[in-house]
This record gives sequence, C-alpha cells and structure tokens, in this order.
Amino acid sequence: MEAFTSKAIQVIQNIPSGKVMTYGQIASHAGSPRGARQVARLLHSMSAKYDLPWHRVINAAGEISIQDENQRKIQADLLRAEGVEIKAARVDLNHYRFNPEKDAD
Repeated sequence: MEAFTSKAIQVIQNIPSGKVMTYGQIASHAGSPRGARQVARLLHSMSAKYDLPWHRVINAAGEISIQDENQRKIQADLLRAEGVEIKAARVDLNHYRFNPEKDAD
C-alpha cells in the first residue's frame, strides 16, 4: 500500500462522530494537497475493507457530493444521526469541520 493511501485511511478513521472533513483536507493531511480525487477513489474502493466512516467526508463547499440520490440520503441520515445539521443541503464547516491538529485531545 502506498504511503499516501495508508495515511489517508488513518486520517479518515480518526474523524470523530459528529464531525466532517473535506476530501482536500484529508489529502493535505495525508501528504498530497492536490489529491482530493484520490481520496474520493480510496473511499469508493476501500471503505468496506477498512470500515471507514465514509459518511463523514464531504466536499469543500460543505455539500454531500455523492451523485446517487439514495446514497446521498443515506449519507445525510448518518450525519444527522451523529448530530450534524444539514441546512439548505450544506454542512456548516465552521462548526462541524474536524481539524486533527487543533481538535486533538
């Protein structure tokens, strides 16, 4: 497994319940600031294998970027179940964004 992939998996696994991160933010923390699309592919292909909390990853606008309507609803429902508010199809990144350095215990 490539170092970026391993680090990205670790970053995603550490997103706490009730928080979100963006694809680009994860890529940056994993060492590839321009690797947002790689993060999306990784989530698509490895979420089940590594039990990743895929629903906690959203785009830089604070939106769920999954195109499939049913999957988009599942993601929204999972986020709401964790206390994340979605208003006008957006998550308030100022409130719900997880920052590993700043939010570390």
